Amino acid sequence: MRYFIYCRKSTESDDRQVLSIDSQRDELLRVHKGNAHIQIVEILEESKSAKAPGRPVFDSMIARIERGEAEGILCWHPDRLARNSVDGGRIIYLLDQGRLKDLKFSTFTFENNSQGKFMLQITFGYSKYYVDTLSENVKRGNRAKVERGWRPGNTPLGYLNDPVTRTIIPDRQHFEPIKRMFSLVLSEQYPIRSILRIMSEEWGYRTPAKGRYAGQPLAKNTMYVLLANPFYAGYFHWNGQLYPGKHEPMITMAEFQRVQKFVGRKGTSKPQKHTFPFTGLIRCGACGLMVTAEHKRNRYGSHYVYYHCTRRVQTPKCKQPSVEGHILARHFQEFICRVSIDPKLTLELAQAVTAVHNSPVLADGCARVAINDELCSLRNQMTTLTDLRIRGLVPDEDYLKRRRDLEVDLKATEERLAKSDNAREWFEPALLLISFRNQAKLWFENGSDDIRRAIVTAVGSNYKLIDQELLSEAEKPFMLTVEEPSSPYGWSFLDYIRTGFESRDPDLLRVIEKVKAVKAMVEAEVRKVGHPPSELGGPESRRDSIAEDIGPLLPRYRARRHSCPSSSSGSSLQLPH
Repeated sequence: MRYFIYCRKSTESDDRQVLSIDSQRDELLRVHKGNAHIQIVEILEESKSAKAPGRPVFDSMIARIERGEAEGILCWHPDRLARNSVDGGRIIYLLDQGRLKDLKFSTFTFENNSQGKFMLQITFGYSKYYVDTLSENVKRGNRAKVERGWRPGNTPLGYLNDPVTRTIIPDRQHFEPIKRMFSLVLSEQYPIRSILRIMSEEWGYRTPAKGRYAGQPLAKNTMYVLLANPFYAGYFHWNGQLYPGKHEPMITMAEFQRVQKFVGRKGTSKPQKHTFPFTGLIRCGACGLMVTAEHKRNRYGSHYVYYHCTRRVQTPKCKQPSVEGHILARHFQEFICRVSIDPKLTLELAQAVTAVHNSPVLADGCARVAINDELCSLRNQMTTLTDLRIRGLVPDEDYLKRRRDLEVDLKATEERLAKSDNAREWFEPALLLISFRNQAKLWFENGSDDIRRAIVTAVGSNYKLIDQELLSEAEKPFMLTVEEPSSPYGWSFLDYIRTGFESRDPDLLRVIEKVKAVKAMVEAEVRKVGHPPSELGGPESRRDSIAEDIGPLLPRYRARRHSCPSSSSGSSLQLPH
């Protein structure tokens, strides 16, 4: 009689049951060696779970038996053939039809009669029961793990499962690079392709040495998957629900939401060539289309750049005149000068910030009240949504989607409320913005095109070009005029930073991240040329720079903070509350 030898291991992974198939095959050949009544047609091997139908090798074997290529099967145990009711039923049906005449197992005795088929059916049923019970136990264990704040299964890039503590810990090799990647995205200074290039070429980042794409630069699709994963904000999805995790987050939920807005914006993933530093930032004041740039050569062979509305090459054409690149750069420079702080006031403002920082007076509770109101509103919405679902007024799909959205907003608001208690975190951001408002002009004059573009993006928005004139809107921190530190204008600037940072104003936080990115770009350029920031524009610019004063400002004021006058001393630098 002709037989197929069928060997199967229960997983597709090479890490488990590596010797299972070899052991099965060798044992079956040893037991049936020399049996003249057994003719081996072919040895079939498969690494596939049998808990569900759909095994290619098994299905092919059944089809070949139906075609009459063999009449029997040699197998280690019945559970190698089937652990589900469908495949088990197919074996029994072939026996009933007479197309399958014999089954021989190394660990199970089978006779092709009514009693034998009955016992075989029971064995198939027991195998299915074992799989179902195991699945229930795994699900129960996963539920318990989720309730404890740990995500079951494999961890995303940057984290590892600790087999000893059964917790999730940062991957020392990949945690920081992925965290820096999120920082670049939050700065909104770089398109996705540029970030990938920075990670690959400047950082030398490579994926873990495991898997199909081991040791390769991070792929764009993989990066998008990472950016969309709330795990990096301290939360994780499980069975359609959002749960807080106990693992160390890379960013806050508020920052995660900002990342989603950035990557979801049309066109942000496209690379931008900074040959023209101001493309993609300006709209035509007449027709509203974007302003583009071109290289041109005059009759004398000289090259120059000019910016014009994109509709100049369309029909109907926009009649707005073009503007040369150096003229547009001068317009931007004038705008940056208007939002800059006089050098002589910079240290006074820094002293004022330090004095208030060291005072025992904390911020008022207005921001906290607003956050509390928002939190109550979200909780009321959650309650109302649940009530509507109970009454059958909301479909399941709409309910789950709205609930997930509310959960994300609720978590982000709770984070803001928790962080609003710290009333002194605005100190270093305030010093950073003061320093930037003083040095932005110098950096723009002497920096690269990338630095110029980053400064323009950080300082303003809604740029429009009409009649060769640049219209602009300064971001809020730069919109506020600064005169004497004791003046209302000076205080409005500092007070906005203080209250905005403590309430986690998303607009202010966005500007701060952009300013940080500019500062990092300047520092990188300085490292290339090999001299300090005060010399970035050459020796003549040294006297216009306060880098010697503001550069070491943070460490200096950390060391002197307790010697600075407090706000309770009656100083004219006291910030009103």
